[in-house]
Amino acid sequence: QVQLVESGGGLVQAGGSLRLSCAASGRSVSTYAMGWFRQAPGLEREFVARIRWSGTMIDYADSAKGRFTISRDNAKSTVYLQMNSLKPEDTAVYYCAAIRGLSRSAADYDYWGQGTQVTVSS
Repeated sequence: QVQLVESGGGLVQAGGSLRLSCAASGRSVSTYAMGWFRQAPGLEREFVARIRWSGTMIDYADSAKGRFTISRDNAKSTVYLQMNSLKPEDTAVYYCAAIRGLSRSAADYDYWGQGTQVTVSS
């Protein structure tokens, strides 16, 4: 069992920055890859970025490339999502998730956090 707790969401103006954190705990956390997803009202949950705890794999959705950076602190079992140059269309609930394998599909992930709201005003 893996527990994930997100934090760091909030209200920010367009062009601003936020850093989301995902604290992971439980058995064999380091054997999972970690992903960030987001879901806006009325839309499906979409992939944002993913990373292995080893740091050997980092992957971004096209919408995140050049603006978002995923990173991890193994000592703290925490994954981060640094979001810069935020746009109103980035407004969504952001979720952290863990997966044994490798996938961009939300349906394949095994564990989820409760989500944190990010609102970008124009």
